[in-house]
Amino acid sequence: MWDNVRSARAIAPLDRAAFEQDIYPAGQPVVLKGQVASWPIVALAGGSDRAFCDALAAQANTQPTQLWAGPSTIGGRYGFAEGTGAENFERKLAPLADICALLLRATSEPAPPGMFAGAINLADHVPGLLPKVPMPLLGEERHRLTSLWIGNPGRTAAHWDLPDNLSCVVRGQRRYLLFPPDQIGNLYLGPIDRTLAGQPISMVDCDAPDLARFPRYAEALAHAQQAILEPGDVLFIPSMWFHHVVSPAPIGAQVNFWWRANDAATMSPQSTLLHALLTLRDLPANERSAWRAFFDHYIFDTPDAATAHFTPGTAGVLGPMTRDLELQLAERLVKELAGWHNRRLTETP
Repeated sequence: MWDNVRSARAIAPLDRAAFEQDIYPAGQPVVLKGQVASWPIVALAGGSDRAFCDALAAQANTQPTQLWAGPSTIGGRYGFAEGTGAENFERKLAPLADICALLLRATSEPAPPGMFAGAINLADHVPGLLPKVPMPLLGEERHRLTSLWIGNPGRTAAHWDLPDNLSCVVRGQRRYLLFPPDQIGNLYLGPIDRTLAGQPISMVDCDAPDLARFPRYAEALAHAQQAILEPGDVLFIPSMWFHHVVSPAPIGAQVNFWWRANDAATMSPQSTLLHALLTLRDLPANERSAWRAFFDHYIFDTPDAATAHFTPGTAGVLGPMTRDLELQLAERLVKELAGWHNRRLTETP
C-alpha cells in the first residue's frame, strides 16, 4: 500500500520474559503474529458481521460511549475541514449495542456514513469481555487501560500517544504506517491546542500525500515502517511513535492495552511543553540556547550528572523523585502560575 516503505519486524508469539527482555527495551514497533489468536472474540472473526456484533452487544452494558460519525464524502478520514478548522464529523453518544446496530445497518448502504467508536474502556462498557482478553505480556501488577475500538472503513490521521500500546486486532485487517518520534518536524502536525482526542494530528493525508504542499513528508517516509495485521495479530507501538491507521473492513475492531513505563499517575511531559511555550519559546536566541544547555544538564543527561558532587542526601528535587518532592514541586508551580496569571489579568492589554 505504501510503496518502498519497509515492513516492521514480525515474529512468532512469545512470553512475557522475552517481551520484557528483547522487545520492549528496543523501543521499535514489532508485529507479534497470532499472539492473541486464542481469544474467543477473535474466533468470531471468520463469521458474519451480525454474529460478531450480536456477541459483542450481548456483553455490553447500556452506558453510552462516544461515536464519531461523518458523511461518506470524507472517505473515513476524521479530521478538520479544509479552510474552516471545524471537525468534519459529529460526536454522538450511544450505548455500544446501538453502535453495533448502526454499523450493521451501514453494511447494506451503497454509500455508508463513516462511523468510529474508539477508546471504549472495557471495564466501564463491556466488563464481561475483560476476562476473555487476557494479556500475559504485561504483569498483573502493571496498571493498564484496556479499550475497544470498532468502526466501519476508516483512516486515522498520523498521531502519537504517550502510553506504550499493544494493539490487538480482533476483526478485519488493519494497516499501520509508523514514524519514529524524531520525524515530528516532517509530519506537519496541526495545532496542539485544537485536537481530535488530545494529541495533534498530521495534516498530511498519508494515503495520498501532497508533496508539493508538504515536501518534508518524503523524508518522514524514508524513516517509516509499515505493518499489516490480521485478526489475532498484535502490534507493539512504543510510546510517542506516530501511527497512521487504515481499517478497510466493513466492520473492524481491535483491543488496545495502554500502559506507562513509570507510575501511571505521573504528569504528562506535554504539560512541560505547554509551560515552555509561556516561558521559553519567545526568548532571545542566546537565552534559548543557554536554557537548552540547562535542560540537557538537569533533564536529558545521565541521572547523576548534576548531583554526583553532592553530599549524600542533599540533592533535594534533583535526587530520586518521591511523592513528597512531587507535591513540593507541584505546589511551587501552582503558586507561580497563579501569581503570573493574576498579574496578567490586571495588566492593560
